[in-house]
Amino acid sequence: MKSYAQRPTVRRTAALVLVAGLSLSAAACSSSKSGAKGAAAPAGGDGPVTISVPCEPPTSQAGQRKEWLADVATFEKANPTITINGIDTYPCEDTATFTAQMRAGTEPDVFHTYFTDLNQVLDSGQAADITSYVNDTTLPGFKDIAPSALAAVTAGKTLYGLPTGIYTQGLIINRKLFKQAGLDPDHPPTTWADVEKDAKAITALGNGIYGYGEYSAGNNGGWHFSSEVDANGGQMIGSDGTKAAFNAQPATEVLQALHQMRFVDNSMSPTQQLKWGDLQKQMGAGKLGMYVASPDDIYNVIVPQDGGNVDDYGIGPLPSTSGTPAGSLSGGDDVMFNKHDTPAQIRAGIKWIAFSMLTPGQGQFNYARTKADGLPVGFPEPLDWIGDTSAKNETLKAASATVNTAYFKTFVDAHEKGMGEPADAQAVYKTLDATMLSVLNDPNANIPNLLKTAETQVNTLLANAG
Repeated sequence: MKSYAQRPTVRRTAALVLVAGLSLSAAACSSSKSGAKGAAAPAGGDGPVTISVPCEPPTSQAGQRKEWLADVATFEKANPTITINGIDTYPCEDTATFTAQMRAGTEPDVFHTYFTDLNQVLDSGQAADITSYVNDTTLPGFKDIAPSALAAVTAGKTLYGLPTGIYTQGLIINRKLFKQAGLDPDHPPTTWADVEKDAKAITALGNGIYGYGEYSAGNNGGWHFSSEVDANGGQMIGSDGTKAAFNAQPATEVLQALHQMRFVDNSMSPTQQLKWGDLQKQMGAGKLGMYVASPDDIYNVIVPQDGGNVDDYGIGPLPSTSGTPAGSLSGGDDVMFNKHDTPAQIRAGIKWIAFSMLTPGQGQFNYARTKADGLPVGFPEPLDWIGDTSAKNETLKAASATVNTAYFKTFVDAHEKGMGEPADAQAVYKTLDATMLSVLNDPNANIPNLLKTAETQVNTLLANAG
């Protein structure tokens, strides 16, 4: 169960809290096995140890990779007995590959997971118990990690991992196309009716430009559908976690809006079965007006990887029928430790994660360096901390902000409530990919029948999972 399907953000470049109470971001990822095992720690301290770790950005993200390699060099100089073997597999976590690794026990010494992976990892027996290794000395700021984030890596009283980022979603817009179409980019559409209207205006620009884009493959269609239902006041799974609850008016309204744009307005591309990465490329190429995503899509993918101009993008809240989102699907990233790790490797891994991913002013939160490297700083997103650690991080972010935060104001002001993810999330998303694809590929799609079929299938998989 991946928390946001194949959403491979690989290195947090910046985030700026714009209002009190909003903090945090989505971070990096990876997965693959390499690196020799280090010797068990002697009584007086740890000897030389090598650990394979996730989150090395791919070569296509040159700025982030440069910073990663600099962090490795700094860390190894300060810890000469530890060797970091970075893994830069991209996307960071592929569903099939992750499952195969869990079955074969071939994950790295420190491996990336999503918040909804915990049960799968525990069922596979691949995670080490790190409870006795983590405290405010080994991980400064541990006391300020949000309880909801720690819950994603805890079973009973046993800690199996460390959370490294949280996300919610909104509506990313191409401000340049909005202006060309005579629309106001400072006020992105908030209702599905206005999304439809603006998508038509943007599509009228021609030259292969479409107003709105959506996923329907790779588990991403079901993932987006879930978030859109949450925003529209619906619920994916009943409160007891045993029955589907999405076959209701909020889901029907979402699918009707998509079908309208695709086949009546022709404001969506006829090329469908799109997956993660496809819409980002269209946005970076200036061929797409709007799509649902979290802010890190802009600064981690569209700008550094797909050639977009950071000033061309903004983000508003998730659309809904009412114009006020009831919430957003929310998830996050974490790291866990291979059950075969030696105590020395676990200690080394915690030290590396503390340095590179969980300390304000260092690693992914070194905002001054990010600014100096010409990477954008200032995008809003939620993060893992509360209390003093959060406040310190926000002060550092504000001091180095470079982007125009007004471009994200409506997203921040919406205060979207994070609603987690459905039970057995990836299986649910995969099932609903087919629903989304039918709506976007079939001009005669019977939405009530599609929802009824999906409801039956999800109820079956939930029963089997139980």
